[in-house]
Amino acid sequence: MRDVVLQAAGLASIAVALIHGVLGETVVFARATISPERLRTLLRLVWQAGTVAWIGFGALLVAAPALGSEAARHWIVIMAIGVFAFAAVANAVATRARHPGWIMLVGVVALAAAGY
Repeated sequence: MRDVVLQAAGLASIAVALIHGVLGETVVFARATISPERLRTLLRLVWQAGTVAWIGFGALLVAAPALGSEAARHWIVIMAIGVFAFAAVANAVATRARHPGWIMLVGVVALAAAGY
């Protein structure tokens, strides 16, 4: 059962990452006026680096049960919890908890911890 929960955490993190990436492009950067254009491009790429990292963690969480290594599972889960917990706190603080993103990130943390 803990393998299924860990894989659910991985799928949830991929879903959160895709939502993050799409909303970033269609809402945040569509409204933002950032100049010079070079800086706008840099900020978009940094934003999407987080998206790619969360997708990578999701893939690792999905794959962890099949790796056959408790040490690998341990470190994948611990690092994912740390990254997603930090992102959840940062999101909650930055948006004064008005944005649902932090709740989704806490969900990933909870699933990963339950699948540990």
